[in-house]
Amino acid sequence: MNRYPMWKNIFIAIVILIGFIYTVPNFFGESPAVQVSPAKSTTKLDPALLSKVEEIFKKEKIPFDGIYLDARGVKARFANTDTQIKAKDILQANLGSDYTIALNLLSRSPDWLHSLGAKPMYLGLDLRGGVHFLLQVDMKAALDKAAERFIGDFRTALRKERISYAGVVREGQSVHVRFADAAQLEKAKKILTKDYPNLKFNESASGEYKILSATLDAVEQKRIQDFALKQNIQTLHNRINELGVAEPIIQQQGADRVVVQLPGVQDTAKAKEILGRTATLEIRLVDEDKSDPLTLENAEKGQAPVGDEVFKDREGRAILVKKNVVLTGDYITDAGPGVNGQTGQSVVNVTLDGRGARVFQQVTRDNVGKRMAILLIEKGNTEVITAPVINEEIGGGRVQISGMANTQEATDISLLLRAGALAAPMDIIEERTVGPSMGQENINRGVHSTLWGFAAIAVMMMIYYMVFGTVSVVALAINLLLLVAILSMLQATLTLPGLAAIALALGMAIDANVLINERVREEMRNGNTPQASIHAGYDRAFDTILDSNITTMIAGLALFMFGTGPIKGFAVVHVLGILTSMFSAVVVSRAIVNFIYGYRRKLTKISIGQIYKA
Repeated sequence: MNRYPMWKNIFIAIVILIGFIYTVPNFFGESPAVQVSPAKSTTKLDPALLSKVEEIFKKEKIPFDGIYLDARGVKARFANTDTQIKAKDILQANLGSDYTIALNLLSRSPDWLHSLGAKPMYLGLDLRGGVHFLLQVDMKAALDKAAERFIGDFRTALRKERISYAGVVREGQSVHVRFADAAQLEKAKKILTKDYPNLKFNESASGEYKILSATLDAVEQKRIQDFALKQNIQTLHNRINELGVAEPIIQQQGADRVVVQLPGVQDTAKAKEILGRTATLEIRLVDEDKSDPLTLENAEKGQAPVGDEVFKDREGRAILVKKNVVLTGDYITDAGPGVNGQTGQSVVNVTLDGRGARVFQQVTRDNVGKRMAILLIEKGNTEVITAPVINEEIGGGRVQISGMANTQEATDISLLLRAGALAAPMDIIEERTVGPSMGQENINRGVHSTLWGFAAIAVMMMIYYMVFGTVSVVALAINLLLLVAILSMLQATLTLPGLAAIALALGMAIDANVLINERVREEMRNGNTPQASIHAGYDRAFDTILDSNITTMIAGLALFMFGTGPIKGFAVVHVLGILTSMFSAVVVSRAIVNFIYGYRRKLTKISIGQIYKA
C-alpha cells in the first residue's frame, strides 16, 4: 500500500502550517503609519523611546492601532491619514531635531503574527509607487580632487628637505613642479618617488625651467574611482534613512552610475534634497584648560571663551573645543571597524593621506595626554562623534580610535568617517515618479493574471484527471502558499518581474503533476494494479521531473549571477518557485493521494480520467 510514515505526514503538515502563517500577513493590507528613528546613526534605540512615544500619544489623545520597536526605530499605525499627519506634527514638536519623523505604511497584520516574525513582502517601486533616480558620479572630479591634494603634499615634502623649486601647479590629473636647477629636480624626484610609489614621474623642459610631472597610474586611478563610488553609495544609504523608506534600493550600475529607488516616497523635491546633502568632518583639540563645569555651563548659554566653541557629544555632554581646525575629512582615505589586539576592545582604524598623516603626527606629538575631538558637521549642526585621549605620537597615517562600546558602534563610527560627505559630485541624469494609483493598478493586473491562470489550470486539471487533477490543484495552491511564505520570510522586495516569475512558477509546477498523472495512467494501461501504478508513477516520474527542473534552475542561476535589477529579482523568485514546486508536486501531492487511496487494501480503480488501452 502507498503510505507515508507518520513523521513525514507530520513534517508536511508543519511545513504547510508555517507557510500559512508567513503568507497571511500579505493579505491584511497596509495602514498609514509614522516611523520615529534617530537623526544620527550612532544614537542608540531602546525601549525608553517606545515608552516616550506612547506617553506623547496618550497625552495628546491620539488614537493608534498598534505601536512597536524594531531595528529601524519606533513605528505606530493609525486608522487614517489625518491622524497620521497629526501624529507626525506632534511628535516632531515634542522630540525635536534629535529624531527623524517620517510617514510610512505598515502592515495591518495582528501583533501576534508580528511577534512570530511574520511580515509581508516589501513592494517595489513599480507596485507601491515612489521615485527613481539614476545618478552619475563625476569621476573626473574625484581624480582632480586627489591630484589637488598632492600640490600641498609636494610643497610640504620639498620644504622639509630644503629643495628649491619655482612653483607647483595642477593641470587636469597631473601635478607639475618647476625647477630652475636640474640637480634640485633629481633630488626632488628621488624623495617624491619614495614617498609616492603610486605616482608616475616624468621629466620635461619648458623654456629655462625643468619640469617634474606626476600623474596617477592606472591602478591608483581605478582605486580612487572605486572608492569614490563606494563611499557615495554608503553616504546615500546613510542619508536615505531620514526618509524612513522601508526598503530603498541603492545599487551600482556600470562603472560610474548609481540607481536609487525609493518605494512609497512621492515628494521628489524632498528626496532630491536628501540626496544632495553635504557633510564635512573636522578634527579639533579639546580645550582641557577651560573645561571646568562653570565654563562649560556658561559656554552652553552662549558665553564660550575666546577661541573656543562648545558642542554636544553623542551622550548629550558638552565639550569645549578650539576653533582652530587640525584636519578635515578630506584627508581621510579609509576607515573601518577593528579590534584592539591587546585589550580586545572594538576600535576604528582610520587611514589618512600623506599630508594628513604629517599634520596629524605633528599635532599628536605636541599634545600627548590631551583630548582630540572628531566633529561631524551637517546642515549647520555640529556633533562630537568621539573625543579620545592622545596617548602618544601617531605617525604613518594610520590612526586607531578607541573607546567604542561594541563592534556595532565601531561600524557606525566608521561609516560616519567614510560617508560624512560625498567623495565626488553626483548629477541626477534620470528621474521618474511612479504614482500610488499606477502601482496599485500593476498589483491588480499581476494578481488577476496569476489568479486567472490558476483558475484555468485548475479547471483543466480537474476535468482531465478527475480526483488526481484535484489533488494536483491542491498541491499547486500549496506551492503558491509556500513560495509567498519564503519570499515573506526573506523580506524580499516584490516587483512586476517577481509577479511574472510567480505566474511562471505555477505553470512549471503543474508540469510535474502532469508527468506524474500520465505515468500513473501508463502503468494502469500496462495492466498493473492501481496501488502499484500509483507507486510506480511517482517513482518513475521523479527522475524526469528532477532533470527538467535542474536544467531550468541552471538558467535561473545564470540570470541571477549575470543579471541586474529586475532580472535578478525575477531569477530569485524563479529559483525559489522551482524548489517549492518540487516539494509540492512530488511530496505533498503524494501525501494527499496516499491519504485518499493508500489505506485501501483492495483498490480496484482510481479516478484519473479516461485510460485508453494501447
